[in-house]
Amino acid sequence: MLASVTITLNPAIDRTVLIPGFTAGATNRVESMHSHAGGKGINVASALSDLGHRVAVSGFLGHDNTAIFERLFIAKKLEDRFVRIPGSTRQCIKISHSEQSEITEVNFPGLTPSPNDIEFFQAMVGALDAQWFVLSGSIPEGVSADIYQHLIRTLRARNKKILLDTSGEPFALALEAVPHIIKPNLHELSTFVGKPLKTDAEILEATHPLLDLGIELIIVSLGAEGALFITKTQTLKATPPQVNVRSTVGAGDAMVAGIISAQLQNLDLETTARLATACSLDAIQQLGPGLNSRQSVDQYRDQVTIIHHH
Repeated sequence: MLASVTITLNPAIDRTVLIPGFTAGATNRVESMHSHAGGKGINVASALSDLGHRVAVSGFLGHDNTAIFERLFIAKKLEDRFVRIPGSTRQCIKISHSEQSEITEVNFPGLTPSPNDIEFFQAMVGALDAQWFVLSGSIPEGVSADIYQHLIRTLRARNKKILLDTSGEPFALALEAVPHIIKPNLHELSTFVGKPLKTDAEILEATHPLLDLGIELIIVSLGAEGALFITKTQTLKATPPQVNVRSTVGAGDAMVAGIISAQLQNLDLETTARLATACSLDAIQQLGPGLNSRQSVDQYRDQVTIIHHH
């Protein structure tokens, strides 16, 4: 049986282009370019695989440019359950200006799966056997915002566990179906409750109605300040040590992988918070998906500061 299935409805090929002194309206020369298969669920799966778990990936990929994804799936030993649809998977181009350490993003539109594609995808995911399902990222243009809500209802009916990591309307609608774990960042939670949350106390207050719904664990990520891990009975704050940040892309996804890995091992909340924070620490110090090594993750675990809120 699979440990986990991660769902990426709207994957992308991330291309990071280094153009020193980039100027709009002029001819620019590219110094270097890195491309990798991106998408939140794919990042989660890569990190979970690096932690030693058996993972399947699903969602929608365009027929015309699947090679970069298939190479990653083979390299990370991920079971490929993506539905292929006509067209090209979208690209996200990040132009790094190096000197100013500014980044200009150019995001292409994604593909729109047809109603038949969506039906086929839902039936296939419904038949996959895994303990945990991770639903993460945005929803493609033209797909109903309640697709995550439907998936959660289907999976809950089969006694599957669900972690949700999305935002906006899909997030709000999916909460009605009660996923087991959610991981909003501070901005996403503030948007959901309709007011800025400035203190830990305000954040905790905002999560109470969600815990009352039946959500078992809420992780609110606070960027460099770490994250709050909140259940009905306990709350703690995990703060990482300061490290050299190479790329914040995928830090949240590595954290999700740590949370799922902890669930699969039945770890307590403090150990979960340490592992999840260590995974995100590892991810920000390298480019591309996945983790450096389980050894580096283990080293970071002890460097995470845990404060229990009472």
